[in-house]
Parts: sequence; C-alpha cells; structure tokens
Amino acid sequence: MSNQGMRFSLQSRDIIADSIETTTCAQHHDANISIPGCDKNMPGCIMAMARHNRPSLMIYGGSIKGGYSERLRQPVNISTCFEAHGALMYGKFSTEDLDDVIKHACPGPGGCGGMYTANTMATALEAMGLTLPGSSSTPADSPAKRRECLRAAEAIKVLLEKDIKPRDLITRESLENAIVITMIMGGSTNAVLHFLAISHTADLDLTIDDFQRVADKIPVLADLKPSGKYMMADLADIGGMPAVFKFLIHAGLINGNILTVTGKTLKENVESAPSLDPGQDIIRPLSNPIKATGHIRILKGNLAPGGAVAKITGKEGKLFVGRARVYDGEEALISSLEKGEIHPEENTVLCVRYEGPKGGPGMVSSLFLFTSVGRALEKSERSEFVKPMSPSSVCPTQRPESVDTSGCNFGPTRQKTICLHQCQ
Repeated sequence: MSNQGMRFSLQSRDIIADSIETTTCAQHHDANISIPGCDKNMPGCIMAMARHNRPSLMIYGGSIKGGYSERLRQPVNISTCFEAHGALMYGKFSTEDLDDVIKHACPGPGGCGGMYTANTMATALEAMGLTLPGSSSTPADSPAKRRECLRAAEAIKVLLEKDIKPRDLITRESLENAIVITMIMGGSTNAVLHFLAISHTADLDLTIDDFQRVADKIPVLADLKPSGKYMMADLADIGGMPAVFKFLIHAGLINGNILTVTGKTLKENVESAPSLDPGQDIIRPLSNPIKATGHIRILKGNLAPGGAVAKITGKEGKLFVGRARVYDGEEALISSLEKGEIHPEENTVLCVRYEGPKGGPGMVSSLFLFTSVGRALEKSERSEFVKPMSPSSVCPTQRPESVDTSGCNFGPTRQKTICLHQCQ
C-alpha cells in the first residue's frame, strides 16, 4: 500500500475484463467459469461476462479467517496492519507490536475477512444470482468451498441446456438487489464504482442517484468489520448469506424472483437455508438496525460537481466542524503524520487533492491513508486498539474510498481538479 503500484488498481480491473473476453471469444469457448479472489478482479470477471455473453458463473475464492495476536491478546486482521502503522507514527505502538500484527493478521488464504470490497462485491453478486448459493460467505480454505467448485460443473451444464446467458441475469432488478445488499451489509463505497461499470458494460442505465434512492429506504443491519465486530467467517457459522437472503426476501427488502445461475430463482435457492437464529447479533433485526438508512451517501456541490460518495457509518454524529488542512497528494499527508503535525485533540478536516484519475493518475485506493490516519489520531490506549478513523478527523479525498474505512470519509465519483483548496 501507499506506493506507485496502487495507481494500477482500476486499470487491473479492465485488463482482467479484456483478458477473459479475449480468451473466451478467441478460443470460441461455449461457457465460462471465473474464480476471482479479491475486489477488482470480481467486477472484471462480471464485465467480461456481460461482454462475451456466454453461459457463465462466478466462484468467489472465499474469505480469509481472522488472525489473533498473542502479544496484543486480541483478534487482528489486514486492516490492523495499517492501523498499527499509524499508531507507530505517533508513538502509540512499538516496532515489535507492528511486526507481531503483520505476522498474525492473515493466517491463511482468502480475501479480506470483513465487509471490505471483496466481500462487498461477492455478497452483492450472489444477490444478483451470478454465483452458486453461499459462495460469498464460504471461507476460502473450507471443504464447503471445494464442494462448491465441484457443483459448478453441474450448474454450467444447466446454463448451457437452458441457454441462460449473463445478460439474462445482469438486469436492473438484479442490480437493485446488489445495491440493497451493499447497504444491508455495510459494504464498501467501491461498490458504487464497480456497479456503475458493470451496468455500463451491460448497456443498463444505472446512476449514482440510484444508490442514494436505495440508501434512503434501506437500513444497515450487519455488524461486520471494518466498522463492526464480526468477520465473514462468523457469518458463515450462522448460515451464511443464504440465511441472510432468506430473511431479507421474507422481509420484502430484496427481490427473490430474479433468475440465477442454478436455473432457479433466488428465492428457490434459499428455501432450504437455515433461518437466522434470533439470538445471534451479527445481523440485526429490522426493529434494531445499526443505522436506520444506508451508510453510503451521494453528495453534490461545488467541490464535486459530478457527485461524491460518502461513507457514514452512523457512529460519527450528525455534525462535524473543524479546521481544514489541505494536502497535495497522499505522500504529503503521510509526511505530516510522521512529523506529528496533526493533533488528535483538534477537530480537523484532512483534504487530499490531486489524487483522481487525471491528477493521481489512476484513482489510487485510499486504504493505507484512511487507516493510518485513523489510528494515528485515535486517543485510546493500545488495549482498545482496533478503532480506525478518529472522531477528531474526517477525510475528504479525491480518490475512491478504501476497502477498509469505518469513519466519515468521502471522495468524488467524477474527478477533474476539485477545489478543496477553497477550504483553506
């Protein structure tokens, strides 16, 4: 993170789409099974499916299990590494602490274990009917994931026999499901970028206003990291996404009548799934949501004429007033943190400009930036370590939101040169 390689994030998505489309069409494949494992390659696979439009399904590589640090005596995961780096900058963490977190944060294979971009896209694509039931919540190293791979052969045969193509599944109705489940699960703002791209590829008319429309009526129910308590592996233990879909279909929040890669409807796929135990607290009841409306908010104004995407988890309060500090790029902000120039006791709006597709270039992911800032400015002691995004700072930035953000942060969706310097 925080290097020149991060400038190739969105380009890699498009290269993956180009590669799959090229191979499938050049070799005249009858069908396609794609097995992506992380955030950018999932939408890349789906964009390719929409292009070649041959019977296809996706197998999510699966989520990683959580790690545990004996030194800190608490669970750790990938985001803990970046938070630890921020804490190290302000002397709240030792080098030995950081090394221990890095060694234990990722104990095996799989995508990032919370509701980061990988699991956001996986759950949303399952809600669209593009994967087998349970694909998004089945851990990477589990026997169930291996069984899913075997079942995929039977499913692709059904798709061929019934001539069910990706564009039969990628519809306005299924995209609506994807947006709804992103809100329910507290998913990443990167979903906005990716579903707009998928929609465009499939010749569908989806806009950022659709995300706001859904957010206005759909609550956040999942208590998953980065802003919550649990990991995707914990959700798998209580029935996984099939149990969640069964609950949401019964509640009338998602459309169970959409067609899926099994040849059946989403509702038919989850009929035999276990019901969520009323005693579990990973998925809240509708009567007690984490946030009454969606956490993804669409902002419009002079700073971002084309619109901006904000992530509001519900823990920030309703008003923030602070002094603006403006930085021309991520490196300048990180340098300021390392010098101790940003004070945790002061309300501060950290503005990072010139990081869009033109200024960056490349729409660099802000994962390292947000998590480092959050922990560097966190006021609590090490015993309450995993608390990204300090209540004393918010971060407007000219780049896509991190896969791991839990405080107030936002970035524009259509970038040129944003006048964040007007805040000075």
